[in-house]
Amino acid sequence: METLALNKSSLKAERDRLNTFQRFLPSLDLKRQQLMVEFKNAQRVLGTTQREIDELITSLEGLLALLGASTMDLSNYVKVRAVEVDQENVIGVKLPVLRGVEFSVEEYSTLAKPFWVDTLVEYLQKVSTLRVREQVDQERVRRLDEAVRKITQRVNLFEKVLIPTAQKNIHRIRIYLADAERAGVVRSKMVKAKRQRKVSQLEQR
Repeated sequence: METLALNKSSLKAERDRLNTFQRFLPSLDLKRQQLMVEFKNAQRVLGTTQREIDELITSLEGLLALLGASTMDLSNYVKVRAVEVDQENVIGVKLPVLRGVEFSVEEYSTLAKPFWVDTLVEYLQKVSTLRVREQVDQERVRRLDEAVRKITQRVNLFEKVLIPTAQKNIHRIRIYLADAERAGVVRSKMVKAKRQRKVSQLEQR
């Protein structure tokens, strides 16, 4: 640990450091608050997506009953062919943005298949799109949560370590310099008094 120099130069350096910390902290805290808002928004969006998935699956219960009674193999009817994900910069954090999901659907004869196959294909695409969107939403929440934690650590570092340490150092240096100044005055008076005694002694001779 670096030893604190108890002099005027060190006092100026500590004052400059304190001013810098105090000037930088408000903008850092503002960014933290903004990220918190974005994090909560991302959580709400994720919750909405998850509710949509639950509601869609619930609405599929009748169709799933028909599917369960069928001997048809529909596992390869709908496949995700491509997922387009971009990135956006939100308060300095890169976040994924879902642009679209493309599917490949196996060709089938509408006459040879049950009436509900068309509906099933449509629902499978909707569910798959929502699942991909859920993954993107979860990643946005994760990245924002990490960003909030990091900036909160920095805010705490300024508030609880750097600023108090600089203030403590300034106080310590001021006390030392004040004591040194008083000691210098006392020494000066003692020297002056000693000289006066010598002068008096010489005059008496």
